[in-house]
Amino acid sequence: MSKKSLNPATGTETDFTEIQRQASMLKTGSLQRAIFNSSHFSCIATDSKGVIQLFNVGAERMMGYAASDVINRITPADISDPQELIERAHALSLEFHTTIRPGFEALIFKASRGIEDIYEMTKIRKDGSRFPVIMSVTALRDNENAIIGYLLIGTDNTARKQAEEALLKAGALQKAIFDSANFSSIATDAHGVIQIFNVGAERMLGYTAVEVMNKITPADISDPEEIIARAKALSIELETSIAPGFEALVFKASRGIEDIYELTYIRKDGSRFPAIVSVTALRDAQNVIIGYLLIGTDNSARKLVEDAREHMVQIERLSSLGTMVGGVAHEINNPLMGVMNYVEYARNKAVDAKSIEVLNRALHEIDRIKVIVQHMLVFVRADSAHQEICNVHDSVKQTAALLEGEFRKNTVQLQIDLPLDLPQGQCSAGSLQQVLVNLLLNARDAIAGQAEQRITISGRNLSGKITLSVCDNGPGISDEIRKKIFDPFFTTKPIGKGTGLGLAVSRQLIEEVGGSLMYNEQQAQGACFQLVFKVA
Repeated sequence: MSKKSLNPATGTETDFTEIQRQASMLKTGSLQRAIFNSSHFSCIATDSKGVIQLFNVGAERMMGYAASDVINRITPADISDPQELIERAHALSLEFHTTIRPGFEALIFKASRGIEDIYEMTKIRKDGSRFPVIMSVTALRDNENAIIGYLLIGTDNTARKQAEEALLKAGALQKAIFDSANFSSIATDAHGVIQIFNVGAERMLGYTAVEVMNKITPADISDPEEIIARAKALSIELETSIAPGFEALVFKASRGIEDIYELTYIRKDGSRFPAIVSVTALRDAQNVIIGYLLIGTDNSARKLVEDAREHMVQIERLSSLGTMVGGVAHEINNPLMGVMNYVEYARNKAVDAKSIEVLNRALHEIDRIKVIVQHMLVFVRADSAHQEICNVHDSVKQTAALLEGEFRKNTVQLQIDLPLDLPQGQCSAGSLQQVLVNLLLNARDAIAGQAEQRITISGRNLSGKITLSVCDNGPGISDEIRKKIFDPFFTTKPIGKGTGLGLAVSRQLIEEVGGSLMYNEQQAQGACFQLVFKVA
């Protein structure tokens, strides 16, 4: 009930409630003006029927209409997405078990029932463009609590929507990355323990994610000798001590240095493959490292192409040389036999010890020339090896027995590590023994003079192929020399100590029976050669 009194000056009644209301409005007027003039959000006030009565600066900026374009002319529903209005009306009708019309009523129904209502709605600008808005709706009531209108306050939601969409896209991209079978994605915690192991990693390495997550580090599925070699190289390069484990794999990345390197991964079945690995440190908002991401691609195909290309170049380079060598070998062989016969005749006729000694030395040198000629003939395939089934165990044992005295004289330790179930191979027993002799004598020369001289012959059966490795504990072979070791007539030995045909002939013999001979570049110490041929 309004309080009224008679004003003696005017003779009229004064409504004190109205005066208080006006005073309150004057006090809050500056705040209201600030709100309604703000360009950061839209304020739209309507009458009870929904016709716009107030359209602030923010609404003008967002919607592209002037206040005069809309006041007393349209409702907020007229600048809202009609399809969304239909959907909202349908959803509210189901929720409140009543029929709600898909127009202005759908925008204010909850507010008209005294229910707080904040929702997202697409608004349509004057130019027809659209943008998402978060709407807050309040019913405006008079003193008798009757609804006299509605206030709709909106904030432009474009930035948040774009951020959400970007996150969704990023999430889809991340999912595509981690589900990709084309490369391995391995994420670890700060200590290197695997936390994520994607589909590509499972396919490449043969483990399931469950078998490795929270259990091992990437170092546990990497070649241990390579990790040792990498740790040593980084320790020298960065002048600090680096442990030969997971630290060696991520050390550069942990220092903010871009790091991409080649590494041999070891599958669950023990097989190996070369991978190109890119390492990134994962950091939190305070720039503290919380883990590492290792992206790996299988490098086997590229390595095979490179090896094949290199081999083809060598074949082309040696083809003309082979023709010449074959001709020279045949030209030397016949007169050499004649010279040998003359020297033997002279030695048999000689009577003094000095002449006999000189002629014996001459025969010894002729024997050396005969060996060289034989190597030359093998090299040009004048004498081809025949593929047959050979017992690898027997061939290794017979070769070791043949060189036993030589090794004992030079205090060389020969260790043989062959599995008992190593099958027979498709190779020539004679050729295999000749190759082993060449490799073992080369290894003997490489470790000469060391305090401990050790050579190891090891073997394994992997995926239908037999691999024999002949490794020594010598100084190894430099990268520069390694490129030439299979070239004919290339040798690092003094004159008279080597022909430069041993490795070239050995590779030729193994390849003639469908196998291969290569230098193991991953060997961390000493030199190591691998013979590979098929299981019989």
